[in-house]
Amino acid sequence: MQLKIALLGGDGIGPEVLAQSVKCLKAIEETFNHKFEYVEAPVGAIAMSGSGKPLPNETLKLCRESDAILFGAIGALEYDNNPEAKVRPEQGLLSLRKELGLFANVRPVKMFPTLLKNSPLKESIVLGTDLVIFRELTGGIYFGEKNISADGTKASDVCEYSEKEISRIAHMAFKAAKRRRKKLTLVDKANVLESSRLWRKTVTEIAKSYPDVTWEAMFIDNAAVQMMLKPTQFDVILTDNMFGDILSDQGSVIIGSVGLLPSASIGTENAMFEPFHGSYPQAKGKNIANPVASIFSTVMMLQHFGLEEEANSIVKAVHESLSRKVVTPDILGSSKYGTDYVGDFISEHIVDSEENLNINDENIGLGKSTII
Repeated sequence: MQLKIALLGGDGIGPEVLAQSVKCLKAIEETFNHKFEYVEAPVGAIAMSGSGKPLPNETLKLCRESDAILFGAIGALEYDNNPEAKVRPEQGLLSLRKELGLFANVRPVKMFPTLLKNSPLKESIVLGTDLVIFRELTGGIYFGEKNISADGTKASDVCEYSEKEISRIAHMAFKAAKRRRKKLTLVDKANVLESSRLWRKTVTEIAKSYPDVTWEAMFIDNAAVQMMLKPTQFDVILTDNMFGDILSDQGSVIIGSVGLLPSASIGTENAMFEPFHGSYPQAKGKNIANPVASIFSTVMMLQHFGLEEEANSIVKAVHESLSRKVVTPDILGSSKYGTDYVGDFISEHIVDSEENLNINDENIGLGKSTII
């Protein structure tokens, strides 16, 4: 297979972890006889230092023309310390999602048996955790109308959703649930928010088309508690933009490191794959960032194109690194290996294998056939 892949390293540790993903992809090319073209482009603070825009027109054009996008991270300390800045690096990511119509964010959260002790929760609680969060990504309060009074003492952010926006990601989530353990949980705040009531109404109707999937609705405050008390009760979680942002953070706590969580952002024409973590600017250039989340995002990219054997070979190599404790300092308290070494180890252990060690018990089905 031939693929053109846009590489958007971004800021902080983004370029460092993305470089390890490229190592793995080059190993996949050699092992499975594929041909990938890599084209780099700036986004975020690094782009602002050049063009003044967090998402330059050239970067957006490249993304539109590519088969897939691999994203690093975005954000810089100078903007974190200046919350009143008119233009911020994060706007580049939000604009990218909106311009490319990446409406569905898919975030698997799976507990690795070798890392049980890395979780702050009891082993009896986290053992067997295997869930996936479907977060609506281009609507809601993050993209709604924003206002602040002239004297700066009153502000508002509008949370707005249409039935169409809810329906398209709900169908994706139900289809994923059919392939997994046939359970879906809608997370909302329908006892207070009108937008959540529309979510509840729309999903209730859509559920009738999936009689083999058991579903329930849960308020966000209860869902946040249940994620910590019994994460194994969840299979597929469907929710809006802000609530999905919150629950994804909790997922990183469950498995013990934000450096292990990948994600995919899917639209009707484009797809982007990125680690869940931020830019971690304090670690930039120190060779301590965990590349596994970025590498697992690459796994999701390969799955998106139906390259299951290739994806599985990377997952097997990651399992090998974990079992041998070839990990970065955030895992198991080890400080022996750095970002580059872990990336080298994983890429060098990628081989053609029939053993199934996927990051999900079942493929979450990111192929274009799931897009409605």
